[in-house]
Amino acid sequence: MHPLPFANLEAEWQPRLALGITGHRATNPSFSAHAEAIAAALDQLFGRIDAIEKGFPGTRGTVRLHSLLVDGTDQVAAELALARGWDLAVPMPFGADLNLAINAHPVTSADAAALCRGERAADPEVERRAAAIRAITTKAQLFELADRDAELEALFLAMLDAPEDRAAVRAFEALASDNVALAGRVMVERTDLVIAIWDGKISNLPGGTGHTVVAALTMGTPVLLIDPAMPQAWSILTRPEELGHFGSLGTDAARDDARLAAIIRAAVVVEGWRPEQLAREQWRPRSSRVFGLYRMIEQVFGDGRLLPGRLQIDYEAPDAIAAGSAAGLLRAAQEAPGADLRLAARLRDTLLPIFARADGIASRLSDAYRSGMCVNFVLAALAVIVGLAFYPLGLGKVKWVFASVELLLLTGILAITWAGSRRGWHRRWFELRRVAEYLRHAPALLLLGVSRPIGRWPRAGREGSEGEWPEHFARHALREVGLPRARLTRDYLRACLEGVVRPHVAAQRAYHEAKAERLERVHHRLDRVAATCFTLAVISVLAYLLLKLATVTAIAPRSWADGLSPLFTFLGVAFPTLGANIAGVRYFGDFERFGAISRAAAERLGEVEKRIDLLLSGSGQALTYEAAAALVHAVDEAVVDEIESWQAVFGAKHLALPA
Repeated sequence: MHPLPFANLEAEWQPRLALGITGHRATNPSFSAHAEAIAAALDQLFGRIDAIEKGFPGTRGTVRLHSLLVDGTDQVAAELALARGWDLAVPMPFGADLNLAINAHPVTSADAAALCRGERAADPEVERRAAAIRAITTKAQLFELADRDAELEALFLAMLDAPEDRAAVRAFEALASDNVALAGRVMVERTDLVIAIWDGKISNLPGGTGHTVVAALTMGTPVLLIDPAMPQAWSILTRPEELGHFGSLGTDAARDDARLAAIIRAAVVVEGWRPEQLAREQWRPRSSRVFGLYRMIEQVFGDGRLLPGRLQIDYEAPDAIAAGSAAGLLRAAQEAPGADLRLAARLRDTLLPIFARADGIASRLSDAYRSGMCVNFVLAALAVIVGLAFYPLGLGKVKWVFASVELLLLTGILAITWAGSRRGWHRRWFELRRVAEYLRHAPALLLLGVSRPIGRWPRAGREGSEGEWPEHFARHALREVGLPRARLTRDYLRACLEGVVRPHVAAQRAYHEAKAERLERVHHRLDRVAATCFTLAVISVLAYLLLKLATVTAIAPRSWADGLSPLFTFLGVAFPTLGANIAGVRYFGDFERFGAISRAAAERLGEVEKRIDLLLSGSGQALTYEAAAALVHAVDEAVVDEIESWQAVFGAKHLALPA
């Protein structure tokens, strides 16, 4: 198979701006008193965002607005977004029918029940509101949190049957508020900027506008705050502590506009990096024949093989992964009750092949970088040993031959170091490995609508630097797929946990356990070999001194010491050189710390695996979206922490001279 380009980025990947909207309901006095002005301000703001986004170089996907579609702010913003041709994604706190019933504000349980069944309400005003919601939702991507619909519907109808029963009202509002807050979190996790129409009065009501604002700022997502009483003036907040200055921040149109432009630019552009650079990376079907020394070291010292096996490994082809290692998860994604087949197809055709390419390229670059450095240590030891070998062999007259070989070996070190630096083996390995690891667990994230908030992605350098392109690429690759268009029932959650999340966690836990044990063996065995070399050096020097003492005391002939002196000199140099370079390989490889990182990852994933088993084997009522999403977040945290740990180990270990 010939080398393949990384991806057809124009067809498979484009960055896109993601916005969130939250604000007061239509019945809120702050909104109702200024509804027209708020709509005009939002339209003007959306126009400004459009202009800023279109002013940056490169191509991008359509702007996507996330809205819970509550009456008032959410629906006004949704209509404006659709009018501009933006995508509309709706993380619904409830199933679509129940969501319609709740937001149409029926007065009677009969109308509510009819709407929950997908029928029309008898009350014309209720039906008018329901029709408006239907008109919007038919144009949106719906992500329905329907796992608790049966409980919520019963509480909703009971509340309407007994509106004076405060206990019934509180029971419904408590559970509904929790679901709204959960949907709000889904929205915030997927956005670059949350736009909030808020009067700043209440922030502790779960699911309310203030609660969503606080949640966004806590997650590191900036908030563009609009006071409904003065909607033409707005300010941008980035820290939750700034809420303590609400009302006294003041507005500076030029400053705030510059901050808005900076947020949008950071969301869709990486300074100094262009997608074409990634497109130049070539995927190859197997590892290099030349750079196999690092794998040999792992086989000999980790597996205890005196004769290493095949050093070349085959990489899973991008066009074969769907029928290969990913066949099980794709089958589970397609067969989940109410599955989004569009999302499954996107996984199969785009995201998993991109992962396979990144994984194969990163593995090959890793071999080149790590084996290159190990070869440098070997060549350095050989250069010293060969350069001195003429001495014990008594070939001083042809010393130039040994010096020539030594020069060739030293030139080889310089050539490998130059090639590695010139071709960026270390940098490119780091970058492509990060892309691969972020995408490895993407199916679990995407199927359950879980995402890492913009403010919690690892930072590889200063803000906007070229070194952060892997995070940018992975974030937008996931964003391009978007929320699943699915009704998340308990059956759907179970199918995804059993068929996708648990198998992935179990496989990664087993991989890290085996890797930790292997790397710990490599470390200790290299340590023993290096120590043995130094011990032999001491023995050789001590043997020479004892022999010299024997000749001085006439126990042995003087000719023995004179004749063996070159050999002992050679051994006294060769053994420490070998020991030092083996220790250098051990230090450079950092096998012990790598093993410790994998062991920590295995322990964390093992704990998540136990939690998944407990959730699946427990009461059906315990299996909620909140619980399932928490487990996927735990997997994501374990993965990202592991990435940051190995970057900390190898980040400063560039390919260099073994000095």
